[in-house]
Amino acid sequence: MLIQRNPNGIDLPYPSEITPREVYEERRRFLARIAASAAVGTSLWEMANREAFAQNAAQRLAASANPALSTKEPQTAFKDATHYNNFYEFGTDKSDPAENAHTLRTRPWTVTIDGEVKKPLTLDIDRLLKLAPLEERIYRLRCVEGWSMVIPWVGYSLSNLLKQVEPTGNARYVEFTTLNDRSQMPGLRSPVLDWPYVEGLRMDEAMHPLTLLTLGMYGQVLPNQNGAPVRLVVPWKYGFKSAKSIVRIRLTSRQPRTAWNDSAPNEYGFYSNVNPNVDHPRWSQASERRIGEDGFFKPKRKTLMFNGYDQVASLYSGMDLKKFF
Repeated sequence: MLIQRNPNGIDLPYPSEITPREVYEERRRFLARIAASAAVGTSLWEMANREAFAQNAAQRLAASANPALSTKEPQTAFKDATHYNNFYEFGTDKSDPAENAHTLRTRPWTVTIDGEVKKPLTLDIDRLLKLAPLEERIYRLRCVEGWSMVIPWVGYSLSNLLKQVEPTGNARYVEFTTLNDRSQMPGLRSPVLDWPYVEGLRMDEAMHPLTLLTLGMYGQVLPNQNGAPVRLVVPWKYGFKSAKSIVRIRLTSRQPRTAWNDSAPNEYGFYSNVNPNVDHPRWSQASERRIGEDGFFKPKRKTLMFNGYDQVASLYSGMDLKKFF
């Protein structure tokens, strides 16, 4: 075998063994950031975790638009939607999730679906991503505190997943349990709620086409602070019903206990449908502030019944929505 040598007699590497310039330079930049972080007391582990967090946030998702289930309202800016959040596992201030959620490790990740089912499953995040065709749906999100956003979510109807496990005739409710790991979620040290965070839906609500098993937003995977890697979006209910960072979905015969209903049952009912005619005990629900439309002279928007999703009204036919709030 003939081995080429350069004029100085040093063996030349194969082209495949040469580190590309852009990779080499990125490594140098990464090491420089580690050195800078060390100077201010940031651990190597935290720096590496922030790097992984940033890379995860850049991953794109291919999804087809679903205009039939999308609003045509202007979308909330990505920065606002990712930096003004309720995610108490990372802190109670609106800015806390964006600041603290880099500690969340979204891979490996599995979700168990069990309870009143014939075929219980445990699926990793990659299988969840491929379970059904991904759609982009532009939904309004209305929070109980009186603010709202318009976000292009990526996912598919939760019913696609629930059909896979073949619910039994006893399945009347669906319970969602989120991650409960203090090493990843600093807010869990707070007694503000009885952890883990648990939410629930009635079976017909869970099976409604609007109920979205959500894996992304704005065409990319979910940022950590928005409930990565898998969350729920139920657009006709107040935002706290849309459980984030889900690890278990359990079908039950009885109405599940839920985090906020347990914490303050006079303020947060099990149904929590957006309803301008039923006020929170401490404030009105008749109007809302759309994030990104701030300003002293900017009028608030009128809150719409069911957040404008009238197609779910039949689910509550004959119910007293002031009693079952």
